[in-house]
Amino acid sequence: MNKIGFIGAGNVSKAIITGMAKNKFELDRIYINSKSNESKEKLSMDLMIKCAKNNVDLVKKCKYIFLAIKSQHYGKVLNEIKDVIEPDRHVLVSLAPGYSIEECRETTGIENLKVLRAMPNIPSLVGEGMTGIYYAPDVFTDVEKKEVEIIFNGFGEVQELDEEDHMDTLVSISASSPAYVYIMIEAMGDAGVLTGLPRKMSYKLAAQAVIGAAKMVKELDMHPGELKDSVCSPGGTTIEAVKVLEDRGFRSALIESMLACYNKVKELKR
Repeated sequence: MNKIGFIGAGNVSKAIITGMAKNKFELDRIYINSKSNESKEKLSMDLMIKCAKNNVDLVKKCKYIFLAIKSQHYGKVLNEIKDVIEPDRHVLVSLAPGYSIEECRETTGIENLKVLRAMPNIPSLVGEGMTGIYYAPDVFTDVEKKEVEIIFNGFGEVQELDEEDHMDTLVSISASSPAYVYIMIEAMGDAGVLTGLPRKMSYKLAAQAVIGAAKMVKELDMHPGELKDSVCSPGGTTIEAVKVLEDRGFRSALIESMLACYNKVKELKR
């Protein structure tokens, strides 16, 4: 399989490559470069991956190029590497919210540039990421799509999207949502401490409850509301807790927070 390059040695690259390592991916195929030599060398040593001399060197060595940098740096980096991009060979993976396929092509001046947009999330760090991807239409071979799928399955699961605009929703529903879940687990842990459990035990119990509940939604093909109802006995303890959550606007707060996240992505595109 072809070599993979990461431009940027921050949290996104670290999470993806660490997840790959956990899932026994072939790390000797991975190169990394960053404007900070210290950060790329540290990541290289920690994960046993190879360092490129610079971005141009990385592109020359690799077929799949992950742009793991903030969107405001895309213009500079794309201008730096555009002269060594071979349209028939290279595949660019854009990870920045709000930076479109059209913008990548306009910046590089390559009309048929093979670029796909991807939105992974932080659980990639433990090999349980969820990534939505959208391919530029009509330029990818079946072999390239299969290789892309293998790469992303190396640190979790992947879902191909039908429309590029759906990438904006991906930010709120899977990329940012672990933060919401962490707040919920922390609050559940605090409640456990309040009622007498040790904090570490409380977090473990809460986290596993979330993992198990999510796995049931994913694997049982049942509506989340149906699963919720199955836990709520008439006049029981769970329905009492659910009533408080509904009274306090739990459901509405989640929806509104995700809409705020979605709208922020739209602002980035202006």
